Amino acid sequence: MAKRPVFRAFLLLLAIVAFGTRAEAQLGLPLPPPPQDPNFPIPIPSSVLGKLDPLLQRRLSNLTGRSQIIVRASHLASIGPIRQLVQQVGGTLGRQLPLIDALVADVANIALPLLALSPHVKRVALDRLIISATERTGSTVGAAAVRQVLGYDGSGIGVAVIDSGVAWHDDLSQGGHGPQRVDQFVDFVNGRTAPYDDYGHGTHVAGIVAGNGFDSSGARSGIAPAARLVALKVLDRAGRGRISHVIAALDYAVNHKDQFNIRIVNMSVAAGVFESYNTDLLTLAARRAVERGIVVVAAAGNAGRDTQGRHQYGGITAPGNAPWVLTVGASSHMGSIDRSDDTVAPFSSRGPTAIDRASKPDLVAPGVGIESLSAPGSSLFASKSPYLLNGTTPSAYPPYLSLSGTSQATPVVAGTVALMLQANPALTPNAVKAMLQYTAQQYEGYHPFSQGAGFLNARAAVELARFFAGPSGAAYPATHGWSRQLIWGNHRVRGGRLTATANAWATDVVWGTETVPGGQAATWGAICSTESCAQAGTSPWGTICSVPGCAETAVNVVWGLACGGDDCHNRSWSPTDDDIVWGSSDNSEDTVVWGTADDNEDTVVWGTSSYDEDTVVWGTSGPEDVIWDPDCNEPNCGGGG
Repeated sequence: MAKRPVFRAFLLLLAIVAFGTRAEAQLGLPLPPPPQDPNFPIPIPSSVLGKLDPLLQRRLSNLTGRSQIIVRASHLASIGPIRQLVQQVGGTLGRQLPLIDALVADVANIALPLLALSPHVKRVALDRLIISATERTGSTVGAAAVRQVLGYDGSGIGVAVIDSGVAWHDDLSQGGHGPQRVDQFVDFVNGRTAPYDDYGHGTHVAGIVAGNGFDSSGARSGIAPAARLVALKVLDRAGRGRISHVIAALDYAVNHKDQFNIRIVNMSVAAGVFESYNTDLLTLAARRAVERGIVVVAAAGNAGRDTQGRHQYGGITAPGNAPWVLTVGASSHMGSIDRSDDTVAPFSSRGPTAIDRASKPDLVAPGVGIESLSAPGSSLFASKSPYLLNGTTPSAYPPYLSLSGTSQATPVVAGTVALMLQANPALTPNAVKAMLQYTAQQYEGYHPFSQGAGFLNARAAVELARFFAGPSGAAYPATHGWSRQLIWGNHRVRGGRLTATANAWATDVVWGTETVPGGQAATWGAICSTESCAQAGTSPWGTICSVPGCAETAVNVVWGLACGGDDCHNRSWSPTDDDIVWGSSDNSEDTVVWGTADDNEDTVVWGTSSYDEDTVVWGTSGPEDVIWDPDCNEPNCGGGG
């Protein structure tokens, strides 16, 4: 009996073949010859096949299989007919996703073309997998100075952390053992109501955003230690989930934005890229949140190297591949607060993005050896036990854990955004990204595919945000050391000065577009007539510069499929939905613990080197076993050179 709906679906597909032209004409669909999978026994009209995402098109070769899918309706009124259709073909209904007018279902692969044939259906996508991809950190990026000098700590700003949940922790309390600063917990995996984190990743991320350092006497505080958190659990105990979980969490954040003053969403989770960000349901859901004024901060991914340890390009993960998302790569502070020795972490994913070939990441932030909160009883607490750290207060368990990855870099930026929004609540997501890029510190030797606009400079970003909120006529902040550039789409625009009234900051403007709604050219400020920007001209600072000197102002940073070097290896995703490059792995340098020896020397415990498992001591750039000699200034001895 259970097979009857599937058999009925097969018969209906046969009818489509027999009366395909008539059916297409009745539905107002185009009539070109369809592409055909040789393993699928029925020719499928191209108009129908085109509604299926690339992964589902591949699954048509497995007629006996089933798929968990997301069905997006043509309009809200179509949800009801779609639910009926899913049931008619023997499918199982899942949660509804109002943010994108969609619902989750489990159906036989043979029924996929039938769903796509319906005029009520706009898109059918595989509900693909996602997976999880600070003692000195705050000082390195200038966040500590923001709190100590400027007085901002994230108070009043809500941050939704879409991750594996959150565990109770002293550092998330308001005063050590008081109420937690977690305003809401929603479990999209198991449906539990009490906060918990059985993987441990979300707690670590939450601490980077908003830990107050209670168990370390303030030393290991997060970037915005007074911010409020909304924990949205989308990952299970193994650190895995589905994109439908994430879309549902984004939906919750949008619907409860005003209740919890959610201004930021942190997404240290990611999925593979198999289609354009203009059709991927995950990236489209993120766009809805951005259009509501929420800054969506996402990790770039940890696919910066191939299996041989060589640099590779094109490994940015979703939703970080979308232009409306603030995408963060990872840097290393090298165990010091001195910015001069910072490097881009070799595991950090590089652009351009797959499919769309867009320039990413937007910037980089510390993501190596980040010390944040542990979650007792979680998977990471057990598997990463050598990297647990004690605090300064008595505790029944080590309250801190050292991890590395773009997962850790992302909340550093999310916390910085909380400080910026406290200084200037009127900022839009585009304005926030522009300020972060404009104030970033650009390092020689790194292409925008590696560092974006540069290394996070939290203090400068907050100062610029405060300037935009201040009285007219105030002095523009000093720009010494700032990149003074935007990576707007695939153009690097530099030499100008941001202004608060630029039309590119509107929430309905997609980052990187050449025109804004209404047809006007996108502008960000004014061309500076002097190097110091003390004097500003009146010409608009646009995507494609139309003023004298335009060739030096707007530079295309993406030139095609090749990255332009011998060590370039374009990232290509395999045809399975399980191909995800993310999270903590042996070659992601997640075993770094920045020590705090009494003599103030930065003792480092390192588990494995970048890819060949040779034990090394920090300070070397190669895979060889060496001894670090701090008095040596030769380039190959691992010392000061």
